[in-house]
Amino acid sequence: MAETSCLRKAMDLLARRPHFRRELAVKLGHRGWDDEDVVRVLDRLEAQKLLDDRALAHAWISRRLERGDAGRRFLAADLERRGAPPEIVREVLDELVPDDDGELAGGAAERWRRLHPAGQPAALARHLERRGFTQRAILAAVRELESDLGSDSEPA
Repeated sequence: MAETSCLRKAMDLLARRPHFRRELAVKLGHRGWDDEDVVRVLDRLEAQKLLDDRALAHAWISRRLERGDAGRRFLAADLERRGAPPEIVREVLDELVPDDDGELAGGAAERWRRLHPAGQPAALARHLERRGFTQRAILAAVRELESDLGSDSEPA
């Protein structure tokens, strides 16, 4: 009986939004179901393809890449915080995110510059650092900003 009610609650949570296995296990555990029931329910949901950490990580990273506002480190940390297993995070990042995130950082820097037209290079660097971009990508974006600022101040 307890397993049935646990399954119903898990299905209810999954109907609201996709969850990672660990995330769902924590929620069900906090609601009082015993670990054995939770494991059986989660195994059943995985067997029925209703719970799939890899597919969820893939979809989540794909959506974030469309936004273009985060680097590899940020994506990895956010996924792990949400409950994605580290090995799946690494696999999906290796599959979807280029090692050189310069292009992604350039797009993020352009969006930042539209919001901060008089922005300072140090502020852009801090923004890109918080968004998880590599130092190489940050440096390239800052140099581009400095170059643009330098060319704006030169007489025509």
